[in-house]
Order: sequence, then C-alpha cells, then structure tokens
Amino acid sequence: MNLETLREATRRQMPDKRWKHTLGVVETSVKLAERFGGDAAKAELAALLHDYAKAWPIDRQAMVIRERGLPPELLDFDKELWHAHVGAWAVREEHGIDDEEVLDAIRYHTSGRERMTLTDKIVCLADYIEPGRDFPGVNKIRRLAEHSLEEGLVAGFDSTISLLVEKGKRIFPLTVIARNGLIDELKKRGQSELQGG
Repeated sequence: MNLETLREATRRQMPDKRWKHTLGVVETSVKLAERFGGDAAKAELAALLHDYAKAWPIDRQAMVIRERGLPPELLDFDKELWHAHVGAWAVREEHGIDDEEVLDAIRYHTSGRERMTLTDKIVCLADYIEPGRDFPGVNKIRRLAEHSLEEGLVAGFDSTISLLVEKGKRIFPLTVIARNGLIDELKKRGQSELQGG
C-alpha cells in the first residue's frame, strides 16, 4: 500500500475545498496522535481516507448501503452520516485497506460509537477542529483538545446534537451513546485521579 497512490486516488474523489479539509484533518490527526500517544501512521491513513466517499452522489451512497450489507438504519438518518460507512467499505474494496482500526476510524468519524478507540477519537476530533473549520464553538473545542480528547469530543458532539435539535432533525443514536461513553470515561478518570490512581 503506497501512501502517495492513496493520496492521489483520494484527491480525485473530491473537489478542491474538500481536499483542503482532508489535508487539515491529516495534519491535525498526526498532531493529536503525537500529543496523546496514538499511532500517528494509522491516524494519518484514516484521516487521509475519512471523506473518501463524501462527494459521491447520494444515490450512489444509498445504493452501496443497500447492496453491500451496510447498516440499513443509516438510510433513516441524515445523509451526512452515510459517507463514513460507505467510505470504509470503498477503501477496503478499491484499495485493499484491511486494518480494522483504520476502517473503524473512517466508519465512525461522523457519529462516534460506544468504546471509541484512540484512533477513532483522534480522527473524529481532528475532523471537528482542523484549521479550516469555522463554526460557533469550534475554538472552545480546540481549547479542550489541548489537554483531553474526550472533553474535546463531548463538546463536539454537543455542538452537533444542538445543531440537529435546532434544525428539527433526528439524532443518530450512536452519537448519543458515544457522548455518554465519553462522559463515563471522564468520570472514571476523575475518580481514579482522586484516588491517586
């Protein structure tokens, strides 16, 4: 697997603006991996491929979900979720990526999931805070990300959930589960710090 070949294949999948975002997520993922002890190579690869199918036509994404055994409940929720699962499927099929840790980080970068891995957290948070992102609350998320992946992600999910509520949209259950799991992690960590552990 040649990283340059993957870079070029990914760049061809998307418009220039999305490619610039992708490069920002790659850069941010590597920094977060270095800061929090993650695998920088896996984080870089997952970040490079995280939006692989983002610019695919919606009907093509829906077809892949229906015909390739991806979770059918995705079709009941916001189309913004679809590209993550479709992208993980596509990079396995088209480029032979078979590292489940990388594939999961791609698959769950929009929704999060229960018991997120370190690579999941890094890529998901990098997607929120890469330098090109500009939305209300992003600077707060960036500040939290300086010292905690979990606190940064909770703030990111809060932002997403608030926006969906404001727009009257349904909230994907996995995002709520991911947020609750992160809060539980933070509580356990707080207790262990209090107990000197």
